[in-house]
Amino acid sequence: MAIVVNLDVMMAKRRISSGELASMIGLTQANLSILKTGKARAIRFSTLEAICKILKCQPGDILEYKEINEYE
Repeated sequence: MAIVVNLDVMMAKRRISSGELASMIGLTQANLSILKTGKARAIRFSTLEAICKILKCQPGDILEYKEINEYE
């Protein structure tokens, strides 16, 4: 996938656990785990906004585009 999720990096920088973040933004730990591992196919803007508010970061700190070479 060309979109890389760096949520775990931001959580480590802010010293917040998955359980804490999930409870603060109203997600289950299972759904947060899906998001953290990059297995999610979509994210609601309201969820992204809540994550950024709690972690005091920008969406670009969490989501990153990486070009994929089809021939590798």
